[in-house]
Amino acid sequence: MKFLRKIVVLCAFIAGMGASVSLMAEGNQLPDMGGDAPKTAQESLKKDAICTRCHDESETTPILSIYQTKHGVRGDSRTPNCQTCHGESEKHLHGDPNVKGRAAPDVVFKKGVFELTDERVRSAQCLNCHKGTARTNWDGSQHQNNQMACNSCHTIHSPVDKVRDKKTQTEVCFTCHKEQRADTHKISTHPIDAGKVVCSDCHNPHGSTGPKLLKKNTVTETCYTCHAEKRGPFLWEHQPATEDCTNCHTPHGSSITPLLKSRPPFLCQECHDGPHNSKSPAAGNAAGFQGGYSTTNAAGALQYPSTQAAARGCMNCHAMVHGSNSPAGAFLHR
Repeated sequence: MKFLRKIVVLCAFIAGMGASVSLMAEGNQLPDMGGDAPKTAQESLKKDAICTRCHDESETTPILSIYQTKHGVRGDSRTPNCQTCHGESEKHLHGDPNVKGRAAPDVVFKKGVFELTDERVRSAQCLNCHKGTARTNWDGSQHQNNQMACNSCHTIHSPVDKVRDKKTQTEVCFTCHKEQRADTHKISTHPIDAGKVVCSDCHNPHGSTGPKLLKKNTVTETCYTCHAEKRGPFLWEHQPATEDCTNCHTPHGSSITPLLKSRPPFLCQECHDGPHNSKSPAAGNAAGFQGGYSTTNAAGALQYPSTQAAARGCMNCHAMVHGSNSPAGAFLHR
């Protein structure tokens, strides 16, 4: 009986191995390139030829360069052809008795001889393929509401799309966002000009659930993507830092390091205005804060400013402004 049992187990093992090999062979089988794929590619090229017999590299904007991009890979069945984006454009090809001269294509992406097509129609042509993921929130986004279309930023026929390259992306964004361009030339900035940080590292230009097209739901959450050491948790939390980093910092550039909106102690006193800058001896600040200059009291005695006015101001003592675990107290260093 034991012998028969071993025979049965061995046969089952061999049968299982055979089935596994068969499945692996089916899974690794290459597609038949002699069937539909070349036919699809040839059909796509024939459709392109209807347009490229007139539109070529002699255009103001070269057209044939699209074959150096992913939109020109004719071996891939997902690749669009000219008519996929511009429409069949029958009237443009065969004429329209109601139009003097040549009629416009169904969809015109660039202003020139023909009137530019509505931006929502142009974007819809792109979103037929490029939908979901990062583009989920395009409808109703700030860029869409400002009458922008996909090709307002992207160049389709060029082998290099500037907005998708870190070295040149800011050139495209700064075409409209000139105030942010000016901020990047101040003494304290993120390394934007160096190309180490670009707009899309923080913002999603296709739409966002957060403010200012941020990639995360809040400003602070977006900042923590890089500045994780500021996240905490801390024993002593600084509420403005926890709520919103832009309470104190301006992200694109500042004349005050490190990206501060104003200089301490004035920045601190926007919130801390009680006994911290009182002139009353009862408040524990006999000298008082006089903007950093010595003054005289009613008796004519010389008074000097508090330590808030010297060097780093409040941060002479409260160094851990983002939060502290020091048993000495809130935001103090040891």
